[in-house]
Amino acid sequence: MLRLLIVADDFTGALDTGVQFASRGAKTKVVTDPGYDLSRAEGLDVLVFDSESRHITPTEAYKTVNSFVARAKAFNIPRIYKKTDSGLRGNIGGELAGAMDALGLDTMAFVPAFPAMNRTTKGGIHYVDGVPVAESMFGRDPFEPVKNSNVNKIIAEQTDKVGIRVYDAETDDDMYKIASELGESGLRLTAGCAGFAGVLASVLGFNGHGAEVGSMPSQFFMICGSVNPVTQAQVKYAASHGFRKICLSVEQKLNPDWPGSAECIDTARRWLDEIGDHNAILDANDPNETQQTDDYIKANNLTMDQVRLRISHSITGAAKALLDNGLDARLMCVGGDTLLALMRCVGVFELIPICEIARGVVLTSFAYGGKDYYIMTKSGGFGNENLLATLV
Repeated sequence: MLRLLIVADDFTGALDTGVQFASRGAKTKVVTDPGYDLSRAEGLDVLVFDSESRHITPTEAYKTVNSFVARAKAFNIPRIYKKTDSGLRGNIGGELAGAMDALGLDTMAFVPAFPAMNRTTKGGIHYVDGVPVAESMFGRDPFEPVKNSNVNKIIAEQTDKVGIRVYDAETDDDMYKIASELGESGLRLTAGCAGFAGVLASVLGFNGHGAEVGSMPSQFFMICGSVNPVTQAQVKYAASHGFRKICLSVEQKLNPDWPGSAECIDTARRWLDEIGDHNAILDANDPNETQQTDDYIKANNLTMDQVRLRISHSITGAAKALLDNGLDARLMCVGGDTLLALMRCVGVFELIPICEIARGVVLTSFAYGGKDYYIMTKSGGFGNENLLATLV
């Protein structure tokens, strides 16, 4: 019997939450299909659904989450966890309300903290590295800046639903205490990021070991579609420590006709020749072309949503061309949009998380073109600047 359903608002979040259970021996699968037949989850302990609801309106997010959770209710899944962004981006209020209404509940617990990653909540204010979240890097996000640090106010801006109880937590011990106080009935529906998910995994008795990792190629290849300053610092550090860096030009990343074109394929072949067997990074961000990028966006009247989608489409189209032309490497993909676009590009809609390589870095595998690939994923805001070098 399926013991837990997790509904995550983006792909990297789905994986870094699901792996909290997979690494403890729970049979876990991550799916991206809103029409997924829940009867296929037989034999699993944990199912993670990526609702891709971070970048849509709160009303649309409500409907997406509400619909899937309502179907889950019919399958008598005993516990549901609504995974939210540790930086409070997205449609938190609409999604929590959607889950509550689907289950007919008047109250639910929301524990947004992730102390191990320096995300804490005190007095209802959410902090990142000791700074109120709206004053952190998440407040400067070019696509979805977080404009308020008060968790209750963020929720109230998106829904008039009452009964969402926000819990403070500054340590893992705080979160274990919350889980204990909630008890069996209180854990029917809870919400938070990967931090409280790890607590749930222990509370639910998953204390085994995950699957063993087989041998991986020696070459490391990163696909970076994130503009998060943490990730960009990691890329800069890696490039100064022996990584070859490939940057998409303005035309390549913003022209919707470039991915899949003959030029894209030829370019991928040239890149492979240039990097050889060196560790490498394919980056959608070229700091030397910031002005040219802005000019292209203005000249073509592109919205930020269009820019985000075109970049993820282009960088993953380029990554597919590299794989089709023989790239044999352990992969890394940063950013939920980029990861989802890559999996769609290669026709993969179900993944099984394997283990956590480092805090917030998840290893999974997928099959493409008759070959199995290992891929590491992480949220843009996780990790120290030397993370990539450490992973290698």
